[in-house]
Amino acid sequence: MTIEEIRELIHVVCSSGIAELEVQRGENRVWIKRTAGAVVADAPAAPPPPAAVSVIPPIAAPPEGVTVAAPQAAPPAGTPDLTDPTLQPVKSPIVGTFYEAPAPGAEPFVHVGDVIQPGKVLCIIESMKLMNEIEAEISGTIVKRLVENGQPVEYGEVLFLVKPS
Repeated sequence: MTIEEIRELIHVVCSSGIAELEVQRGENRVWIKRTAGAVVADAPAAPPPPAAVSVIPPIAAPPEGVTVAAPQAAPPAGTPDLTDPTLQPVKSPIVGTFYEAPAPGAEPFVHVGDVIQPGKVLCIIESMKLMNEIEAEISGTIVKRLVENGQPVEYGEVLFLVKPS
């Protein structure tokens, strides 16, 4: 990945208003995070050659005394309140790869809105070539799935939010 491609990615982050972007091409990985008016670029897997190093100035901060508030979009009707303190997280008990279904193209184990009981298989996490079924420990309704199919997950990462019944 060239420095020009990285600059273009930084421009995309700044102009779109997204908070974080991660791009991986082969062994090269770039992670860009927008924080408090600045952009931080991190490319640990492929440091640029010394001749190509350049300083990217931070985005201009608003004048002192001016507070910029992000626009708050109203959630669509019927959207669950994810700040509800009664929601229970279902966390990954191991490090591995999250799979929503028993096989590619198969129906997922659960969908948002499904009612679950203890023992119901929610997903599979592949770790060290072993397929580990993750089962519900509480009864309730699946409110949100927080990881994508095929995504790597860490120990303790929240996979689902469940509204207990």
